[in-house]
Amino acid sequence: MRFLTAWLIIFGAVGSAFANAQETPRKQPNFVIILADDLGYGDLGCYGHPTIHTPNLGRMAAEGQKYTSAYVAASVCTPSRAGLLTGRLPVRSGMCSSKRRVLFPDSTGGLPASEITLAEALKPLGYITACIGKWHLGHLPPYLPTRHGFDFYFGLPYSNDMDNVSRKGREAILHPKIEYFNVPLLRNEQIIERPADQNTLTRRYTNEAISFIKTNKDRSFFLYFAHTFPHVPLFASDHFRGASRRGIYGDAVEELDWSVGQVLQTLRDEGLARDTLVIFTSDNGPWLTQDLHGGSAGLLRDGKGSTWEGGMREPFLVWWPGHVPAGRTVHDLISTLDLLPTLLTLAGGHPPADRDLDGYNVSSLFLGTGPSPRKVMFFYRGETLYAVRNGPYKAHFITENAYGSDRKRTEHHPPLLYNLDHDPSERFDISKEHPDVIAEIQKIAEKHRQTVKPVENQVEKRSRK
Repeated sequence: MRFLTAWLIIFGAVGSAFANAQETPRKQPNFVIILADDLGYGDLGCYGHPTIHTPNLGRMAAEGQKYTSAYVAASVCTPSRAGLLTGRLPVRSGMCSSKRRVLFPDSTGGLPASEITLAEALKPLGYITACIGKWHLGHLPPYLPTRHGFDFYFGLPYSNDMDNVSRKGREAILHPKIEYFNVPLLRNEQIIERPADQNTLTRRYTNEAISFIKTNKDRSFFLYFAHTFPHVPLFASDHFRGASRRGIYGDAVEELDWSVGQVLQTLRDEGLARDTLVIFTSDNGPWLTQDLHGGSAGLLRDGKGSTWEGGMREPFLVWWPGHVPAGRTVHDLISTLDLLPTLLTLAGGHPPADRDLDGYNVSSLFLGTGPSPRKVMFFYRGETLYAVRNGPYKAHFITENAYGSDRKRTEHHPPLLYNLDHDPSERFDISKEHPDVIAEIQKIAEKHRQTVKPVENQVEKRSRK
């Protein structure tokens, strides 16, 4: 009896140890960054949209964290993506311009080889890496994802409205057809389809993402999943087209929500949920001039292209079961610039020490063990600093609406000042009441400007053919 009891105790201990081992994450977590394109702060159900149904993102928020003051590095595609992947304001890499603002099919520049992307920094730590979706950091071979640390690439090299060969102008956006946009679909560095069938892009991206996860489930992996939509022209697969109460824009967003659900369910099914940190956000605010084909910034002012809140404050969700405290709404200030130093730290590495970084390690905030170290956010339009946020206060030195006939550039002396905790819509200028706050922000701005050195502009390089 004693012999049997001893064996039961040993067996129970082994079983308990095995169960604990199954719940204990690997030393290096996997990372998945899911990036929407032109999604607004008010476009998700969990951020208050009344008619766009996004249950998977809602569940992601309920099981993880939802951020209310998360910012991107710029208010348009190219510089925002450069900032996310390098942890550096795009003014430091030449990936911003006041003229063209983003790369086009005739652009000859791209993200410089001297920049270190998150993928490049993770590879020496043993990670396998993939970029799926929209790149927009250079379409020529020297600038493709496979030259910037990604082992695999599947997606469009730039925005889906480029290479518009229809000669129909805005009509092509409002009533799009696949043949109107001669956008190439690449696998690694080879064009496999042109024009890309945009009706099936979200579904094909998702299948590729799932395949990458399943194939590499026994390795540490980094998946940068950058969706094409809801950037115009808007497309959706047969299952989602016409399904949303919000029209084609809602169709595209709801299919994106489905895609997120598929990725998270795959991680659960493969036993990787506790081993994988997933982040969802957007590259910039909604393209408001697209009317019903554009999204909503909710209560925030303006949208894509502007340095008002609606241009750069984005939905931001963090999911990592067993590590990220569930159901938290976090008001601390963070930025996509913080992802590189944070993820590298969680992977057991260190951010590059040979360059100026604009990101902070916010891992303690994600894990619920401390506040965000970020107190300041810089708002650039091209190479020019337009605004600075310090704590709850945001000062605008220059304002300019994103697009349209009323796009008037105005310099403000003194700067406009808003308390974003009280007035997130930036309606009430309180500069006269707080000259001390303005003085402090001006000192922060001047000190920052002294750290920014002129670099060769990559966005304005273009073919003269």
